[in-house]
Amino acid sequence: MKRREFLNDLMVGAAALGTSAILSPMCTLAQEAAKTPRALSVGYRTIDVKGRSARVFGLVQPDGRPGLALDAGTEFDVDLSSAIDAPTLIHWHGLTPPWAADGVPDNPAALLQPSKTRRYTFPVGAGGTHWMHAHTLQAQNLLAAPLIVRTADDLKRDEQEVVVLLHDFSFLPAEELLAKLKGNAAPGAMPINHGSMQGMAGMQHMQPGNDMAGMAMPGMAAMDLNDIDYDAYLANDRTLDDPEVVWVDKGVRVRLRIINGATATAFTIDTGRLSGELVAVDGQGVEALAGTSFPVAMGQRLDIRLSLPKEGGAFPVLALREGAVERTGVVLATAGADIRKIPVVGDAKGPVLGLDLERRLRPVSPLATRAADRRFDLSLTGDMATYTWGVDGADGLVVKRGERIEVAISNASMMAHPMHLHGHHFQVVGINGTPVAGAVRDTVLLPPMTSVALAFDADNPGRWPLHCHHLYHMATGMMAYVTYDGIG
Repeated sequence: MKRREFLNDLMVGAAALGTSAILSPMCTLAQEAAKTPRALSVGYRTIDVKGRSARVFGLVQPDGRPGLALDAGTEFDVDLSSAIDAPTLIHWHGLTPPWAADGVPDNPAALLQPSKTRRYTFPVGAGGTHWMHAHTLQAQNLLAAPLIVRTADDLKRDEQEVVVLLHDFSFLPAEELLAKLKGNAAPGAMPINHGSMQGMAGMQHMQPGNDMAGMAMPGMAAMDLNDIDYDAYLANDRTLDDPEVVWVDKGVRVRLRIINGATATAFTIDTGRLSGELVAVDGQGVEALAGTSFPVAMGQRLDIRLSLPKEGGAFPVLALREGAVERTGVVLATAGADIRKIPVVGDAKGPVLGLDLERRLRPVSPLATRAADRRFDLSLTGDMATYTWGVDGADGLVVKRGERIEVAISNASMMAHPMHLHGHHFQVVGINGTPVAGAVRDTVLLPPMTSVALAFDADNPGRWPLHCHHLYHMATGMMAYVTYDGIG
């Protein structure tokens, strides 16, 4: 094995626990051949956040390594056990398992009880950057991990892989955060940010080139970017004042696999001095787009290819909080590089996410050209006063197996909503009323007062959630279901 291939095996899972160790692909091939299920455990672990100990959840293998790395075209064969004291639902985000095997709400078969083990077996599908997470408020407390599916081409490429799992962190329980968002707790007790909803104050965050830039409508509240000012923002469980340093070779190509596992925070990835190429979104290939700044909403993933200079050095890859100065990230460094401390607070606020990049994305493998058999129109709604969110028009999302479905979603609220469909990949076919041959993905962002149309094939029967991936919007009503006839 070449030295670089060996390093690749070591680096591919840079996620959680502050290490860059990952599963060797040879392990997955051997286990597949033996038909031995992989072991994965839901449990507790302790991390350090700003000098304080925090007890959080984890999805780990028996040796403590987080998440899974699998080979495309093999079986997802996993024994999932629970060592926590409450039931949980684990969603295989980005995979398309049968309905009974996915951790979706209202699916009793998917509920994992304490001290129980359940075996999951289904085709893992094509390659991609995916992740797994609780489909409950437990996700706020870091019950998430990478789920990387690697193709034969991935293994042949002369590049190192680095996985970065982003999160927002609070020392307060998710239930308390939600209660305060709904106004059910004592005022002034926690950092909930509603200031930008009053009058037009929030418009100071808007930047030229975004869909809502400079927009002011009489009698309407301003766009709200962040409901919660978190205690910390994490990349692989670490803050930027003590970041993970990922050691790479001089002159090497690096494939960043970025996962936004945050519950209520969107980011922009800033590759700094390294020019990047965006080559995949949500685990699906796109025609390469060059740049140094790439937006990623909650639930979305980015694959970015970087080329390090032959002289080497230290290269921060930052995740900038939307509309705010906080940031997190990792540092790519070559041997002997001078690694300097990076402030957790930047000089400028992170960009506001719009649809500019979405309009430019073109898929490597688009859906087959086909007329829609059924169309639906949905409207996203919200009430900040009571903190309730909803999906108007969702009652009739009943389809038939084999149909091509188109769903037009408009956002009538003043918050952005990353909408995620379980069990399928869809293609973005319209933005603000203009047809596009957009990306194939599973999570698409709808900024305020925008619309997006998506198309997918009904080839996986079930009762599949279509919901906002802002955890607290989902928990307070922004959840619909796509139901196949005779299911649910």
